[in-house]
Amino acid sequence: MADGYFSHGFFYFCTMNFLFISGAEIFFVVFVSVLIFGSDKLPEIVRGLAKGMRQLKDATEDIKREIKKTADNQGLDTDLGQEIKKEFNEVKKSVEDVGGSIKRGGM
Repeated sequence: MADGYFSHGFFYFCTMNFLFISGAEIFFVVFVSVLIFGSDKLPEIVRGLAKGMRQLKDATEDIKREIKKTADNQGLDTDLGQEIKKEFNEVKKSVEDVGGSIKRGGM
């Protein structure tokens, strides 16, 4: 198998802490799913779930695009989120700088 499969495939998915679920718990869920649905029906179920998730993501993107378009037509500032993130990151950096100096024993 290609390196890309292992770096972004099932094994990578099992090793990362996805939604606070460990690899053993994911394996257990897959095992129980195979027992309940059988190995012949499981790919169909996963395909259906993936298609539903993709449709949900597309619908969400459409709603975001429509809201942004409406805000632009009304002359509203849509970059407010970016400004908030910028300010938050500046405050976070300041706090980390102060925390670093405290850990080193002086200010």
